[in-house]
Amino acid sequence: MSSPTPIDDSPILPGPLSWRIGYAEIAALAQVKRPVPTTWSRRHPDFPVPVIREGGSPLFDAREVVDWLIRTGRGNAEPRRLRAEAALHTLSAWRSSGLPAPVLVGALTALVCLRQQYDAPVGEHSWGDLLNQAAALDAEDTFLLSELQAVPNPDHLGPALGALADELTEAAYTPEEAFDWVLEARRRLGSHDLAADEPTPAVTRALVALAGVDTLADESVLATPYARSGDLLAALHAAAPEESGHTYLAAEPDPTLARLVRRRMLVRGVFEFSLDVTEGEELSTDDWGDPHVLVCALPYEAGETRSARQALERIQDLTDYLGDGSTAVVLGPADALVRPLPRHGDADRLRRSFLGKGLLKAAISLPDGAFAYRPGYRTAVWILARTPEDERAGRVLLADYSAQPLTEPVLDVLAEDIAIWRASEWRGDRRHDLRHTAVVPAKDLDDRPGSPLTPQHRSPEARYTRAVVERPARIANVERNLAELDGRAVHRAKVDGPVKTGAVLRPEDQPVRRTTVRQLLKDRRLRRRPGHRIAPEHLSSDGHYAVIGPEEILGAARFGSRRIDRGLILTAYEHIQFTEPGDLVVTTSPRFGVHVDTEGLSVVVAPARILRVHPDADPPVRPRVLAALLRASASDHGRTSGAVRASRGIEDLNIPDLGREELERYEAVLAEIERRADLLWQQSEALDDLARITAAGMTDGTLTIQNFPETAS
Repeated sequence: MSSPTPIDDSPILPGPLSWRIGYAEIAALAQVKRPVPTTWSRRHPDFPVPVIREGGSPLFDAREVVDWLIRTGRGNAEPRRLRAEAALHTLSAWRSSGLPAPVLVGALTALVCLRQQYDAPVGEHSWGDLLNQAAALDAEDTFLLSELQAVPNPDHLGPALGALADELTEAAYTPEEAFDWVLEARRRLGSHDLAADEPTPAVTRALVALAGVDTLADESVLATPYARSGDLLAALHAAAPEESGHTYLAAEPDPTLARLVRRRMLVRGVFEFSLDVTEGEELSTDDWGDPHVLVCALPYEAGETRSARQALERIQDLTDYLGDGSTAVVLGPADALVRPLPRHGDADRLRRSFLGKGLLKAAISLPDGAFAYRPGYRTAVWILARTPEDERAGRVLLADYSAQPLTEPVLDVLAEDIAIWRASEWRGDRRHDLRHTAVVPAKDLDDRPGSPLTPQHRSPEARYTRAVVERPARIANVERNLAELDGRAVHRAKVDGPVKTGAVLRPEDQPVRRTTVRQLLKDRRLRRRPGHRIAPEHLSSDGHYAVIGPEEILGAARFGSRRIDRGLILTAYEHIQFTEPGDLVVTTSPRFGVHVDTEGLSVVVAPARILRVHPDADPPVRPRVLAALLRASASDHGRTSGAVRASRGIEDLNIPDLGREELERYEAVLAEIERRADLLWQQSEALDDLARITAAGMTDGTLTIQNFPETAS
């Protein structure tokens, strides 16, 4: 493969005003956090200078930025991806040249496909030669010839498009990856008709994972009705093992999209004798047989005209393609698939018929966001399989993910549950504790007309899981802990009595000296340590080290609720420095907050940072005192409404510089307040745990209340 053309010398790039980007776009391009490009521009003299300012914000020449990132190796994006981004932004610039987005996407994907089919660059040929090659390859004009013939002013635009197709393919590892890059850019190119009714990439991958493609035998048939631009069909191909020899069927009523799907699969190396894309709603199964796996997203209908019965009738039509042992995964509107329906209405009777025939194996509620262009469209997934009557288990898995974020980890958990559900032949495995799901008898659902297909209670098997069986013991432990805390509180009140600080008015002849954090740093009585940037996906609730960030300091999250694993510290974050006992963890975003880490060995997450007291400072500094004084001073200089930042930074906060004796007395008062507050906090936490565990058991019907003294007669 030849080396890609240097960015600055590329003949396909438009004029100098075509691509201007700011710091936020640079961060997205380099796959780094937003503040990083600002730091680069300040620290590195060779960083490109702004070419213009717009609204006070600097804008940079993106080609110079791409060259700088490739040359220095900074950022997390691969050089080939950066080159591709430069070419893709060139496409955006071409939209203003009178070349419509659908024509642009069609021609470029056709050229990538033509290059893949002939295994030769297309930019070296004249446009007439390319049309001749396309006519020879696509004699019946079913996938790429018309797209090339639609290019206006081909003598001028044709060679540039060919060079652009070559550059994208050379930057990518494969032609199929270059093809997918173009389709990923369809939204920014304005080709919204290609993107509006496609599920998000994460949901697309999840639907394919739910289908169990990896369990299919070789030479199986995979199908996607309502194929749109082919995201689901391409994902099915990507999930299938190499050399599996599968056949791919698709149906799409829009002829333009059907042609795109053909190009997309051909460029992935699927031969024409293993591919059949029909223009319409019906799959071509006469020559290929019924599909072993069928995955589709039902066409979107606006809420005003959406019909639950029509959606269910479409699914009923899809089940005609299912033979014994075949599986269908269907994404559709939640109000038809899982929400309550009018009792004994047409839609209700039709939905319950899937239960009576043993077709419905799982119903999964999803949250908003399955379709990027339809943010308020609630969806659900049905998994259907046709099994012989004597092999039916009569059970349905109900899963409610409507309150979960549509992230890769959440969808991976769902896929794992369904894989185990399928492997158990739709009967369930007691050794596996399902998450956000319940397995219920299909007859129970069929006997409740109009009821939602969501887990309303735990299944009988779930009563014997460890989490349920241990609930009474966990509640008893919490009750014993509360009794112990109550005893400690009573004992401390008797021994120590009420809190008395001994605070009085300061004599006028004893004025207090004042200082600032900046001065304390200058005098080396304090040291400053930065917080660390941790990827959100690397934080969990069961890691080895506690994490402290603005969320914990400002009360949005419990201390210790976010943690990071030791393995990540040793590999991905070798530079991390832990806190030491007595460190102050401070933040100014979104507002000022400070926390004294008395135990240490925590990880501080930016924008929070550390102020570390020097143990041998003279005069001394005490962490609790400094934290209290900073809180009080910061409250007088908070951020006003509409302001970007507070009127004073942490370093400029003015605080008393107390003498040694007064400092020790104030430290003792704060320590006593902290001890008593900690006891109250422990009681509050224990009461919260007691309420939460009891509520969980009462909600799913596994606990009951007996002999509570307050209600005894």
